[in-house]
Amino acid sequence: MVRFRTRGLRRLVAGVAGSVLALPGTAIVPAAAAVVMHPVVSDFVQMSTSTTPPTQAQCASAGRRCFSPQAIQAAYDVGPLYAQGVNGSGVTIAIVDSFGSDTMAHDLHVFNQTWGLQPMCGEEGVACAPGMPTFSRIHVQGSQATEPIPGNGTTGQEDHTLWALEVALDVEMAHAMAPMANILLVTTPTAETLGVQGFPDMMNAEQYVIDHHLATVISQSFASAEDAFSSTQSLLNLRHAYIAAAANGVTVLGSSGDGGSANVKKTPVKNPTPFPFPTVEWPASDPLVTGVGGTYLCTDPSNTSTRTVDSVSPPVNCQSHPGDAEVGWIASGGGFSHVFAKPSYQGTLPAGSTAIGTMRGVPDIGLQASSRTGALVYITLPPDGNSGLICPGGAPCSTGWYDIGGTSLSCPQWAGLVALANQIKGGGLGLINPALYAIAAPLGSRIPGDRGLGPGDWSWHAERSTPHSRSRRFDLDHAAGARREPPLNSQCGRDCRQWRDSRNQIARERRRSLARRTFRLSDAPG
Repeated sequence: MVRFRTRGLRRLVAGVAGSVLALPGTAIVPAAAAVVMHPVVSDFVQMSTSTTPPTQAQCASAGRRCFSPQAIQAAYDVGPLYAQGVNGSGVTIAIVDSFGSDTMAHDLHVFNQTWGLQPMCGEEGVACAPGMPTFSRIHVQGSQATEPIPGNGTTGQEDHTLWALEVALDVEMAHAMAPMANILLVTTPTAETLGVQGFPDMMNAEQYVIDHHLATVISQSFASAEDAFSSTQSLLNLRHAYIAAAANGVTVLGSSGDGGSANVKKTPVKNPTPFPFPTVEWPASDPLVTGVGGTYLCTDPSNTSTRTVDSVSPPVNCQSHPGDAEVGWIASGGGFSHVFAKPSYQGTLPAGSTAIGTMRGVPDIGLQASSRTGALVYITLPPDGNSGLICPGGAPCSTGWYDIGGTSLSCPQWAGLVALANQIKGGGLGLINPALYAIAAPLGSRIPGDRGLGPGDWSWHAERSTPHSRSRRFDLDHAAGARREPPLNSQCGRDCRQWRDSRNQIARERRRSLARRTFRLSDAPG
């Protein structure tokens, strides 16, 4: 995973820069048979039931540190870019999700008013003016109301309120990182978790965005195991949007997942069966997509002006790595593709990186993802506990501020960073992966505490005079504590026992989560 810090991140940005619609029938592709796809929100906790955000003391009492937009901007040192006028102006980010959210325009207004962020034309209560960034929506093939699970006997994954939480996270975080970029929320009337209809709808929607030149950056906070597809060909049939994106200067990013290399099959949805071998998730594993993993952000959330390391406050993952501003998130999805060969841009890695064999390594980059060092997001939900969402502890979720984590957090943040680079270039960058590896290879090193990230788990510590490396084998430690990735086959024998135990524990946790209609990995240490 390629990651850059402080001045390195700014150099990266500059260096890389060297309505309801029915899609036409010709854009429709065959259904992807029997795929389970899910929003990549690993953990969310309601911290406040009003429009007033929680204090850091409240977050600390829950074993967390909660980041405001200004604290995130300070942690990644993008202020100097903003001071130069590099803020995403003139660039459009497309965020693709199921269902959307009836209250997103209102929630965006509360978010912006609370933190004093740039207002957007299209948010509630804002008069549009020339030069103002826009928030707009396209409901591909119709829209549906934000509501809980529609009746008994359903999978539990077409819960519109859960997707509304995902939408709020994606929109608010992309805006926080690129405050002058336009945001286009692209929604479909089917959940990709339903599989047969959901995946083609999502890809057709992206194809429409690309064909009509509506955005130059696409953020995807959803994923499914490659091996969950009925065949390799059924997955390859869905790549048309990514091929078009690369040809049209559109950058596509995808969350790498929140379960390490432990993923589940398609059926049964309410009692998912884990794969007996390590897997990675698509679309992050696609060589035409930039796979985004995650970290613990171990900086001071109260400091909104400078990047200041905080190794004293929780979580323990930051406390156990004193002096480090970021640590590899234990649950970040990663591993080696079973579908795609290693692309040429992964041929050269910095010293200390895990060697990549013949198959594509995931993820490529990473950013803040653990909810223990998560971001504050505001969302409106139905009153009186009727949202259909169950928060940690068993209480119904309601309107208010949430601390949220997962690679659903890091993906839209990276989309914002790409928007900054697009502004510098004056146009779309297209596939950024070759440039990422080329820029970082002479500079990079592994980040400390790499556990559960991926083959390219490294970063350049720009605040140090020399690269800081930590020699460590590629370990896919996940939430349940597995120590090492076994061989990529189901006959790996005695060495797989510990990995399989952890995989089964994660699967049990996911079954319990589905029963509660929440995607929180309740017992995960990260």
